[in-house]
Amino acid sequence: MRTEPPPELLADVARWSLLSRPERAGVGRALRRLGWSYREIREIVPVPRSTLAGWCRDIALTDAQVAAIRERTSGSGRGTPRDTQRRRRAQIEHIRADAHVFAQEHLHDPLFVAGTVLYWGEGAKTSPRLAVANADVRTIRLFLRWVERFHRPEPEFVFALHLHQGNDEEHAKRWWTDAIGLERAEFTKTFIKPAGTGHRKNRLPQGVCRVCMRRSADAWHRTMAWIDALGRLLSDEPARGC
Repeated sequence: MRTEPPPELLADVARWSLLSRPERAGVGRALRRLGWSYREIREIVPVPRSTLAGWCRDIALTDAQVAAIRERTSGSGRGTPRDTQRRRRAQIEHIRADAHVFAQEHLHDPLFVAGTVLYWGEGAKTSPRLAVANADVRTIRLFLRWVERFHRPEPEFVFALHLHQGNDEEHAKRWWTDAIGLERAEFTKTFIKPAGTGHRKNRLPQGVCRVCMRRSADAWHRTMAWIDALGRLLSDEPARGC
């Protein structure tokens, strides 16, 4: 059985793209101390194995943790069988194949195209988690509407703010909740950028908002296939016009 991370660590994982390098190293080290293998850590955070190994080189697992990892990867006992990953890869291939057909059928739907292109430019693409970060509330609204229309009728979202030191965190949370048009919004730990670490002069009082769809691995793979389908279409158009 793998030790589950505490809520605050999961919150840092959810806002990975907003973390500084030292913060990312801290997340990787914390997961390693829980007895996670490098492969398990890399399943939830996008980090090269060599980088992760460097972060964790001084962390020694206990004999019990090593034995638990072996059990989880051996296909015996209560661990996850080896063919689980093969089944998952087959599921992903099926999801992407269906998504390519879906994209062809919805190329004339403005909301589908706008949302897919938005994610192409602004969405998280290094890990299977559907998320967008932006300072423009219209971008966040479009993302939410697109997800509800094409991914899941009643999705669950979690929000995180990226603010500068001196910003009013509670005011920013209320502003984003009202501007998006929600009665309430669940926010994870806010990232506060210390003074003197950046050159930006026009600091946004509401900061940058990152919204992540819960349980969105399938939706992320579907979106990647939609982006691929649109990319192929757009790259073919100049050739046909020559």
